[in-house]
Amino acid sequence: MGDDNIWSDAWDEGGEDWSGGGGREKRLPNSERLGATVYELGPGNFVVYHFHHAWEELLIVLRGRPTLRTGEGERQLKEGEVVFFHVGPDGAHGLRNDTESPVRYVMASTRGSPEVVEYPELKQITAQART
Repeated sequence: MGDDNIWSDAWDEGGEDWSGGGGREKRLPNSERLGATVYELGPGNFVVYHFHHAWEELLIVLRGRPTLRTGEGERQLKEGEVVFFHVGPDGAHGLRNDTESPVRYVMASTRGSPEVVEYPELKQITAQART
């Protein structure tokens, strides 16, 4: 098992970057139905605007002031802020770091399989399964 401390600077190696912005990640202990990952976005990095068909998500800002984009617009989040994302288009979200300092956050989610993620602006869909 890797380093499960949210404050350590040990990050997972390799893997495919689904963020679209070159963020670093560290998977935390998870089960078949619930998981969480710590992410860090450097200045100028981002997470592509998207929504999930099977996974609900919960974002917890640990450090920094990321800018959150949802269907309701954009706003800058504060350290300690928690945001929930529903399944489907109503839960669409993207995140970016417009500051000069790294942003660190936890993304916890349900883990249904199969999962389909839509990127409406890119006109792309990804499908993933554990089989």
